Amino acid sequence: MNILLSCATVLPMTSLVGQPKTFTGWVGIAGNRIALVTDSAVAAEAFCADFPDVLRMDCSGKLVMPGLINTHCHAAMTLQRSYADDIALMEWLNEYIWPFEARQTADDIVLGMTLGVVEMLLGGVTSFVDMYFSEDRCVEVVRQMGIRAMLGCSYFDNNIDKAFEELERAVALTAGDSRVRVAVAPHAAYTVSPDNLVRGKEFARRHGLHYEIHAAETQDEMRIIRERYGCTPVEHLDNLGLLDDQTIAAHCVWVDDVDIERLRSRGVTIAHNPQSNMKISSGVAPIARMIEKGALVTVATDGPCSNNDLDMWEELRMAAFLQKSATGNPMVLPAYEVLKLATVNGARAMGWADGELGVLREGALADVIVVDMQKPHLQPIHDVVSNLVYCGKASDVDTVIVDGEILVENRQLRGIDLPQLYAAVAATAERIKSQK
Repeated sequence: MNILLSCATVLPMTSLVGQPKTFTGWVGIAGNRIALVTDSAVAAEAFCADFPDVLRMDCSGKLVMPGLINTHCHAAMTLQRSYADDIALMEWLNEYIWPFEARQTADDIVLGMTLGVVEMLLGGVTSFVDMYFSEDRCVEVVRQMGIRAMLGCSYFDNNIDKAFEELERAVALTAGDSRVRVAVAPHAAYTVSPDNLVRGKEFARRHGLHYEIHAAETQDEMRIIRERYGCTPVEHLDNLGLLDDQTIAAHCVWVDDVDIERLRSRGVTIAHNPQSNMKISSGVAPIARMIEKGALVTVATDGPCSNNDLDMWEELRMAAFLQKSATGNPMVLPAYEVLKLATVNGARAMGWADGELGVLREGALADVIVVDMQKPHLQPIHDVVSNLVYCGKASDVDTVIVDGEILVENRQLRGIDLPQLYAAVAATAERIKSQK
């Protein structure tokens, strides 16, 4: 399909310091690539002449920007949304979450993943990095739904053999697929032995895959790793040779300047999860300091049981506000820089070359969202970027295009019977709870 988004406020995420962040213009899509980004009506008409079958979409009063990228979540945990709240992390995991997960089937996980992808698409997320079980079964789900994904096959010491079987199948299923990729995802250094952490990294390097892990999330984790290995979690992972530019470390709340330098120098992505960290009282990750020192930081939701949603707009707002509060400096992490964490930086974290994803640029992949600015909480518009980051909501997303395909239009998601999905999710969650 060829598409022309017309008369929009365009936010390409390519502006240099001192340049305007937005302009009024047109974005043209040819196939799965952006073919036109312009403020020229003449250029827009020339695009239509080149593509007579073009679908014209009037975006007056709306904003066109790159889709959001969620670099750390457990999408299938929609089944556990609000199941176990107001509990400390270790008790939360041991007494509630892991027992619930032990009663889940692969079909249950597929259903939870479906609901998670629905939520993200309707909220303008066009790419996500997942970390969960039965990801081999979820490959077809995300492929059919059209979203871009990196599916991290998660494992602990006690399920590693099964997890690697699923990982092998997932790698085979995604061979040659540029939209759906696989990653190796050990849970954490306190639940996976050094040998098994290294085994996963060796597999990742052999197959050219990313490596995801929770790191330095809580003080309990810091204590456990110090008692076992005499160092911080980040130092432990580095000593094992696990940190490089294909590693995504989620949380990194409890890090000092030495840890931050390790992460920066190795090119590790730090996936910041502000609302999850707040809810479980893990602390506030020092991401303003990380960014200042040159580390690659992104924003993510974590799972819909520890958050309790997959709303990236809330994460953007909270990421900014928390850093301003924690540092006592209202000027840190301004709105445009926060938005880069969920677009430009997210694309880099997933391994895309600069300019390939997370921006509106001619030749980039056509992952584009249209935001309806005609909402009371988005008016007046003194600064459109500030409005997006500090006022925007998932429900403001009107249209979602991934890889050149329209998946959401006028807030309607194509190809999914939502009432039927909700009924299936409710029945499944109730069945799992009743098995206690």
